[in-house]
Amino acid sequence: MDYNKLAELLFPKVECSPDEIEAKFPQRDLPQGAFVTRFAPSPTGSIHFGNLFAVFTSERLAHQSGGVFYLRIEDTDQKREVEGAVEVLIDLLANYGINFDEGALIEGDNGSYGPYRQRSRKDIYHVFAKRLVAEGKAYPCFCSEEELNSIRERQEEEKANFGYYGKWAKHRDMPLAEVERAISEGKAYTVRFRSEGSADKKLRFTDLVKGDLEVTENDADYVLLKSDGIPTYHFAHVVDDHLMKTTHVVRGDEWLSTLPFHIQLFAALGWKLPKYLHISPLMIMDGDSKRKLSKRKDPEASLTFFREKGYPVAAMREYILSTLNSNFEEWRSANQDAPAEDFRFSPKKMSVSGALFDRDKLNDISKNVISRLTADEVYKLAGEWAYEFDRGFYGLMSEDPDYMKAILNIGRGGKKPRKDITVWSDLKEYAGFFFEPLFAPDYTYPEGLDRGGIAQIIREYGLMFTGEYEDQNGWFDEVKALSERLGFCPDTKRYKQEPERWKGHVGDVSMVIRVAVCGRQQSPDLYEVTRIMGEKMVKNRLKAAAEQLPYGTDSGV
Repeated sequence: MDYNKLAELLFPKVECSPDEIEAKFPQRDLPQGAFVTRFAPSPTGSIHFGNLFAVFTSERLAHQSGGVFYLRIEDTDQKREVEGAVEVLIDLLANYGINFDEGALIEGDNGSYGPYRQRSRKDIYHVFAKRLVAEGKAYPCFCSEEELNSIRERQEEEKANFGYYGKWAKHRDMPLAEVERAISEGKAYTVRFRSEGSADKKLRFTDLVKGDLEVTENDADYVLLKSDGIPTYHFAHVVDDHLMKTTHVVRGDEWLSTLPFHIQLFAALGWKLPKYLHISPLMIMDGDSKRKLSKRKDPEASLTFFREKGYPVAAMREYILSTLNSNFEEWRSANQDAPAEDFRFSPKKMSVSGALFDRDKLNDISKNVISRLTADEVYKLAGEWAYEFDRGFYGLMSEDPDYMKAILNIGRGGKKPRKDITVWSDLKEYAGFFFEPLFAPDYTYPEGLDRGGIAQIIREYGLMFTGEYEDQNGWFDEVKALSERLGFCPDTKRYKQEPERWKGHVGDVSMVIRVAVCGRQQSPDLYEVTRIMGEKMVKNRLKAAAEQLPYGTDSGV
């Protein structure tokens, strides 16, 4: 067989040489030890939350090593492509703090190693496909879909492995004259790789997550170019990863089955194999057993779920790091104020069997992250979320920024900051009682107090309240004095010793005031609440509460 003649027959328009292509993609000028990684999705719809773990791994490996993280779009499947999917994907990833150094960005290709969309790289793939044919490592296959189905049926009857290999590869050694005749007759053909592997042999491979593996050699003649000249994923990603100088490939472990073929391709082309990290799927508990996170069953599988709920980007990043690396929580405990990016991410600390999604753990991390933010930071981030997802609340919180920031500043800072807010969507419930349009009181007072006694507390507190106190101690001293005057013990310890002497204790009095002012039993620090609301609002709240009780209209409030 004259393979050079066959190559010219299949690729008459390819005049560029592999060396000329290589020259357009020189070695990257990066520090020693820098990694080049990529995210290479197909624009066929939204990505799974589990995919984010692979993306995050790629981003951390590149950026913490001083390398490059790029976006490549594998758009060779035109039939399944969803219009606008790339733009949505980039926007969603940016919401998780994932930004690319180069690639197929919204504004167009950015970088010197493009095009970054595979459909625009068709001519490049043909150059290397022609080389493989010229070296006797690839050949044309004229099998129709019906013929391939027939082969599969016979394999099933003979209980043989499925695939195009060995005796089933009917066009593997097709004479050149027959190839010329088939092409002249206009028969469609694919270009297949000529595998020299054997299913009886094993090869050893080291995966940076799975460790040392032994896999069966590939003996199948996989398709490199489809009949329309568009490459398959297998061929395209090998060519692209080589030319774009990818050092580490992070992908799901569903690709392990075709890894032997990819190893073959790199070897056949004479290129260095990148390091591979195959990640197990994200798992979730379903009753007492684990299963894969499912787009169909689990709302958490969608990237938009966490955005709509209002999880801060920093919380999501911390959660993903803590799930990917078993030592992150220990590091965070020792570095509580450090940015998560300071953590040294390592593939060696990744789970071999697959990470478990834990919503409770995510919520705890989110509370901690939000508690460490300043009031200004909370106002900004919560405002951005509310503007997109709750425009009505955004209008209220932006009417008076200083008022809202004062609310957000309650219990913030110090060694033990309050952790009332888990996600931005909680903020409306947390702070809603500060705003009259959202105030929906639940006047449930402490048990054991009669309505007349409650009305008296509200009335007397309304008469004494001025809103002018030097500090919390001064305010609480007046509440204690009021308690004692009304027959309530001003000290809870004393009350426990002689409960029969009192109507209740100062905590009961504080709770009555809290319910009357806040319309709930749970609220931030009551002194801070009344200080922020001011005398007029507090007295209006007391009056409204008193009107729900006996003698309310004559309460003196």
